[in-house]
Amino acid sequence: MREILGRRRRLLSRRNKGRTEMLKSALTFATEWQWPVLPGVAADPQGRARCGCPDPECTVPGAHPFDPGLLAATTDERMVRWWWTNRPTAPIVLATGGWAPCAVSLPALAAARALAALDRQGMRLGPVVAAPARWAILVAPYSLEQLGELLYAKDYVPGSLRFHGEGGYIALPPSETGQGEIRWERAPLPGSAAPWVPDVEAVVDAVVEALTRTGVSAPEL
Repeated sequence: MREILGRRRRLLSRRNKGRTEMLKSALTFATEWQWPVLPGVAADPQGRARCGCPDPECTVPGAHPFDPGLLAATTDERMVRWWWTNRPTAPIVLATGGWAPCAVSLPALAAARALAALDRQGMRLGPVVAAPARWAILVAPYSLEQLGELLYAKDYVPGSLRFHGEGGYIALPPSETGQGEIRWERAPLPGSAAPWVPDVEAVVDAVVEALTRTGVSAPEL
């Protein structure tokens, strides 16, 4: 009995630590970095590969807003505390665009090879968010017009690249989603200031060049 109680206490301790970490991370994003966040929908408790939202074909289970909707994203400390006090394991969703970072994402294997190529070139990158299937490189906010001009000027852009700008979102670490753990592949430097992020032009140019030059075939996932 004593051994069972000990295991139960350790399990509860790990759960409480994880819940505290979620709230702490959400507060860092919102209040210190001024990134608007909101809780994502939970994965289906009957099967984590499924989403808790009404869409049975949801492709990002547990990694998107639902209730509240994306427009509720905020940097208000009281709201963030209320959300994660009531939903302590909810994924942290960043509303991209506006004054918040945007992102460029691509399949995980292609992203790993592209980052290795960029490191060899000595290119400076900011934070990189890694999900099991895709990685997202955070970039400075951009407009749809700016993105359109950038893509129009290119002869070729891999169809696997996705752009998370105004009206978009990504899940942030240390969220757990239906697809698995969200983690930092390149973590922000410690400190209270918002992390530096590169311009979208520099990232797209470098990623397209790296994928083309290394011959990476990135499936359109």
